[in-house]
Amino acid sequence: MTDYSPYAGHWVTLNETDAVVSVGVTPEETRRAGRQARPKDRLRLVWISPHRPHLPLPEWPLRPLRALVGQRQIWLAGGAVRDLLLNRPLHDWDFAVAGPTRTLTRHIANALGGAYVTLDADRDTARVVIPDPVTHTPITLDFAALRGGSIEEDLLWRDLTINAMALTLDGQLLDPTGGQRDLQACLVRATSDQTFRDDPARLLRAVRVAGELKFRIEQQTLVDIRKHAASITNVAAERVQAELLRILHLVPAADSLRLAESLGLLSQVLPELSALAEVRQSWPHHYANTLEHSLAAVSAAEGLLAALRGLARPAHVKNAVHAPSWAWKLLDETLLPLQVPLLAYLNTILTGGMPRADLLKWGALLHDIGKAQTRTVDEQAHTHFYGHEETGAQMADTRLTALRFPNKTRRFVVTLVAEHMRLIGLNRDPPPSRRAIYRFYRDAGEAGVGVVLLALADTLAIWGPQLERDYWQRCLTVAETLLQDYFHHQEEVVSPPPLLTGHDLLAMGIPEGPDIGRLLAQLREAQAAGEIKTREEASDFVT
Repeated sequence: MTDYSPYAGHWVTLNETDAVVSVGVTPEETRRAGRQARPKDRLRLVWISPHRPHLPLPEWPLRPLRALVGQRQIWLAGGAVRDLLLNRPLHDWDFAVAGPTRTLTRHIANALGGAYVTLDADRDTARVVIPDPVTHTPITLDFAALRGGSIEEDLLWRDLTINAMALTLDGQLLDPTGGQRDLQACLVRATSDQTFRDDPARLLRAVRVAGELKFRIEQQTLVDIRKHAASITNVAAERVQAELLRILHLVPAADSLRLAESLGLLSQVLPELSALAEVRQSWPHHYANTLEHSLAAVSAAEGLLAALRGLARPAHVKNAVHAPSWAWKLLDETLLPLQVPLLAYLNTILTGGMPRADLLKWGALLHDIGKAQTRTVDEQAHTHFYGHEETGAQMADTRLTALRFPNKTRRFVVTLVAEHMRLIGLNRDPPPSRRAIYRFYRDAGEAGVGVVLLALADTLAIWGPQLERDYWQRCLTVAETLLQDYFHHQEEVVSPPPLLTGHDLLAMGIPEGPDIGRLLAQLREAQAAGEIKTREEASDFVT
């Protein structure tokens, strides 16, 4: 941690390595001096508090808030303080306020040109949404009335010690539960033995925070989570969903999911997935445990996403998947020429604020949940899971409905599960025909690209070190053909514009009824296959 004590009580600009570039009494002169000294560098303006010179305070939003709140007592609190101490970027700022909150929050919103939202009138909490003046991305400032008679009492009500700190706007730290000590020790610790009784959603939150920060959960807190794990079922489905979404967003997600399983939480919130720990698989799966295979598929998806994002493949991917290095190299050579359209597809946000990239990981997690109900063993002691994709899709639909997933996102994940075996048939004789490609996208719809990527991640997780180059090359040939046609040949193969309509068929004397729909479907498939190209040929086809 850098010692900024020589600059206490002053504004400074810092470069990207947190070295001091300029010092001043006012923010304006400090910023101006920084720009003159380092005109090409990206500098940030911070205040060095005389109370905590090791913690540079960002100019925005703390400086305008100091001017706006007047004599009101207000503290930055919770995870925002934790992230400041860890030098992590802040996107959400939480403030605790002594006295009524909403009038003050409206005043702040008006002064800063932000949008005001009442979050909970009964608990006197409100929000200001405003664009960051530097990045222009939306930033939320949440304001909540103190719980209890003082800020210290409010902090004692909070969930984890590292979330139970507060900071005055001029930099004085309040830490009644030893949160700073636990930050330095990289520990997640409950503030008291009442933490999980007061709000069982904190059970999953502790796992998620540990995963986000790469911290360990303190031993007594682990004991308390196991003790109260069953009470997570009393939490509103929307809150459970929110924590699970944030866990699946982590990289690696598998570590947090594995921890949730060991603490008895996974069996409560995703029992179909937890049940896979008892389902044994045979060759070619190099993970006999189906739960571990599913977690490896999530890791493989993370490796695939990292390459598309131009990032180094995380070390955990290699350790979880065990695929040969040449397999990853061939995968990159196949996907990177399509990097731009693939990233646009994966970054698309569906209903509920969920990007397709995260839903791909949900598909990887749930793709085999039907195996517990479909497992059979033949006379040669070979294990089979006939129809597990259809059964799994039904189970995924039920579970995601219970978790209150929005319809569009739920259908996307369910389709990934239902169709994840489709590429196996196409791999037998690559490249697939135009008719086969059309049928694939007809059934998979907008989830089709996700199905292709899931199938590749699943293949890596299945075979691991046993993956054969010829087989993998066939898989990649099929994947490349499907992806190229989706992004570059939509109207020719994937979704050709109809040459005839139902009205055309009626005008040709075909009686109204189910034959109309059947003929149009057959016509469109023949058109996608390249067998019909004109309206005249289409008319001949239906008559």
